[in-house]
Amino acid sequence: MTASALELPLSELAAGAPAAIGLQRPGSAAASLRTLLAGAHSLCAMLGETHAPPLSVLRASTERACALTRAGSYEELAVVLAELLPGLEAAERTLPLAQQPDACELAAMAYQACATALVRLGQPLTSWIAADRAMMAAERAGNLLLAAAGQYYLASGFLDGHEFALADEAAQTTLTALRGLAELGDADALALCGGCTLVRAMAAARTQRPDAAYGHLAKARLLASRIGAQQPTVMPEFGAQFVALYEIAVSVDLGDAGHALRAAATMDMTGLSPRRQARMLIDVARAYALRSQVDEATAALVRAEDLGPCHPRDHERACRVIRDLAAMRSPMAPALEGLVSRMGTPPG
Repeated sequence: MTASALELPLSELAAGAPAAIGLQRPGSAAASLRTLLAGAHSLCAMLGETHAPPLSVLRASTERACALTRAGSYEELAVVLAELLPGLEAAERTLPLAQQPDACELAAMAYQACATALVRLGQPLTSWIAADRAMMAAERAGNLLLAAAGQYYLASGFLDGHEFALADEAAQTTLTALRGLAELGDADALALCGGCTLVRAMAAARTQRPDAAYGHLAKARLLASRIGAQQPTVMPEFGAQFVALYEIAVSVDLGDAGHALRAAATMDMTGLSPRRQARMLIDVARAYALRSQVDEATAALVRAEDLGPCHPRDHERACRVIRDLAAMRSPMAPALEGLVSRMGTPPG
């Protein structure tokens, strides 16, 4: 098992969910995951207070956790991880030596699932803890690429936590570590380098360094072209299409609405999950809002809404755009007024 388990194609697990730009409120999922990470599960395992289930059971539960993360089913994920993580901590220490590396890899995957969920739930600071534990488990397994994937999740957590210098440092040092493998053409190393390069692009954009941001995007495009038809197993979401999504977001963060809209006009959304499409459309709406094009921005948000629920962090970004649009036009057009009503975002 590798980190690809977090990014396999989504099944339609959200069918029947409300058609709003956002999930139903995740309730106690974030609190449950935070509390779980505070537990001394490794200490309990070391002192023999926790027993390890069979490896096959742990593998099935880890795969389930990854599937729940992909689907955005965070309440259920918290329930699964509450039993899985203590079991994995025990397995790393009590299973036969030949099975312990496998248990460590599963632990890395489970903690990565936890880190990803926490970032999406708007808890980037807590996600650092889970990402760090994922890296340590991958190192114990001797799986260096899985450890590098954990470092990528850590950099992403720093980025979402607005710790842009930390995000850039985490990504840059990972790139340095992977340089040799990437030069050999290893698809996983190239994909991880691509992901870290995009983190650096976003960090540069959010600190208003356009030359650095667009330079990182150019490097990411080159890395995507070098992967070609290879199938990475660590970060299969990286590729030319993924770089294009980041180009739109980077351009908006830099205030370059024209560049963002030109990139969006040529974007091939074939094969993108509904959530990724919705994220792109929210960025398109942000670009139109920069130009005070209220009707066009509203139309993009309505299209995003039609795609179904997205992650809480994207819901919040959409709400900010709606508030900006509502402040630009009074009285509001019916379409915008409907968004305000459904999203619970009063103007002001």
